[in-house]
Amino acid sequence: MFRKILIANRGEVALRIIRACKELGIRTVAIYSEADARSLYVKKADESYLIPGDPVWAYLDYVRIVDLAKSVGADAVHPGYGFLAENAEFARFCQKRGITFIGPKPEHIEMFGDKVKAKKMMKKLGIPTVPGVEEPLKDPTDALHYAKEIGFPIILKSAYGGGGRGMRVVKSEKELPQLFESGYREAETFFGKGDLFIEKYLENPKHIEVQILGDKYGNVVHLGERDCSIQRKHQKVLEVTPCPVLPKEMRNKMLGLSVRAMMQVGYESAGTLEFLVDIKKGEFYFIEMNTRLQVEHTITEMVSGVDIVEQMIRVAAGEALPFTQSDITFRGYAIEFRINAEDPKRNFAPAPGKITAYYSPGGPGVRMDAGVYKDFVIPPYYDSMIAKLSVWALTWDRVIARAKRAIDEFIIRGVPTNIPLHREIVRDEDFISGHFGIRFLEEKLPTYDFEIEDQKNPEDITLAISAAIASYYGL
Repeated sequence: MFRKILIANRGEVALRIIRACKELGIRTVAIYSEADARSLYVKKADESYLIPGDPVWAYLDYVRIVDLAKSVGADAVHPGYGFLAENAEFARFCQKRGITFIGPKPEHIEMFGDKVKAKKMMKKLGIPTVPGVEEPLKDPTDALHYAKEIGFPIILKSAYGGGGRGMRVVKSEKELPQLFESGYREAETFFGKGDLFIEKYLENPKHIEVQILGDKYGNVVHLGERDCSIQRKHQKVLEVTPCPVLPKEMRNKMLGLSVRAMMQVGYESAGTLEFLVDIKKGEFYFIEMNTRLQVEHTITEMVSGVDIVEQMIRVAAGEALPFTQSDITFRGYAIEFRINAEDPKRNFAPAPGKITAYYSPGGPGVRMDAGVYKDFVIPPYYDSMIAKLSVWALTWDRVIARAKRAIDEFIIRGVPTNIPLHREIVRDEDFISGHFGIRFLEEKLPTYDFEIEDQKNPEDITLAISAAIASYYGL
């Protein structure tokens, strides 16, 4: 087992990795930018080192990061998610310097990082893919030719990156040239390459992902599926596991094909296969694979009992998975809410600033993953997510009830957050029914009425906390 691990990340995921390491008896090394000097993870690590200069580049300069790991005696690096997590060059550089990269092989990161090649390979392995082009396109004229063959509507996607960057829905031939150009420019800005590929656009499918774990000895298991359909601008807002309306036969087929495919490629560590699912037609299509720890791993851990971060570390250290598929038992349902510092009244614009009050929920079946606290100043340089609230219960009805209670307890002042949006979602009958697709928020947002937490006075907060406690104890 490793003696010391450097965490090449920040925020709540850095804290999550620190906690897993402490349970394994491994010392931890944190890195931080000047903007993150007061972050909680910096205080919790055994050692913390400032990376001076640009606050974003601090977490991207892998030569400096690996040099630091060597100088402080770390024998492994965990990349978390985002930043360098899916950078094959970083993984190779770690190997070159004799540092273990806690994650998949560099060739798998590279393989699945090219979405076009990934689709081709998965198709050969027997996994259905969305109809579309198999080569990235640079020219709108070529795009128009293929779009006519596939049939409108189509969707343009970046061939070299995700997160919705470069993504455009094209409903007619007339729209294509302009949307192709804008998508190409955006993809080029964010990923260095603007190449796009085309897929048939499915009107309102579910976005389902399958969590897998593999070791160095050919063992692969799945940890069930997550329903990630509640999205805004292609960014996930909350996630559910398992999908409450996915037919058993469809689930088993999707999970089985995912495990078989990962066995065939010899995949190691944690990974997630993402699918678009048309439940009515009984069809599902592979869209991409994430070769890293997912933000929403928390809810999978709650229903499966498997510590995914711990297993990533153990696999990287050369251990075999300590269980087979038949050993894993799934219990209940879980929901993860991404708590973002953003203003619902201003089209969810990021809202950095100082947190003046912080009251997080608790109680049975409630898990908090957060890297902030009262008086913490949220810097403007990073993603707006500041915390994750995860809830679990044995039944879907109970997890909905628990989610309502936990969200009502959660109060943050000083900056606006999307907590009011989550309150609306968990009380929406269409969400409660489980029959929601990726257009859910697109259709629902105009009907929601947000009350911004930051505008409440202290008396309102006291009353809200008292009401939440009274509700919990049935008073």
